[in-house]
Amino acid sequence: MNPIHLTDKDFSEKLASGVSLVDFWASWCGPCKMVAPIIEELAGDFAGRATVAKLDTDAYGEVASRYGITAIPTVIFFRDGEEVSRAVGVMSKDEYAGTISALL
Repeated sequence: MNPIHLTDKDFSEKLASGVSLVDFWASWCGPCKMVAPIIEELAGDFAGRATVAKLDTDAYGEVASRYGITAIPTVIFFRDGEEVSRAVGVMSKDEYAGTISALL
């Protein structure tokens, strides 16, 4: 299972209900490349229970700006469309999974 790739147009709609993790990233970002396989694993691990998504900050800067993204990777956790937590920089799979599990 792969993460959903969000755009400016579908961002709010895709996160409207349930628990979601959104990885704000860019193709040129080295640490983002380190986080990418973890995000892919989480998408499989939480399939059917939580939304795991990515947003390219270069392509969709409006959403990144709205959430005050100043460093990437930034992972924001949402519940029913509202931000509940965020992590900046590289974290372990267990740390991301623990936050998702706590929100479910």
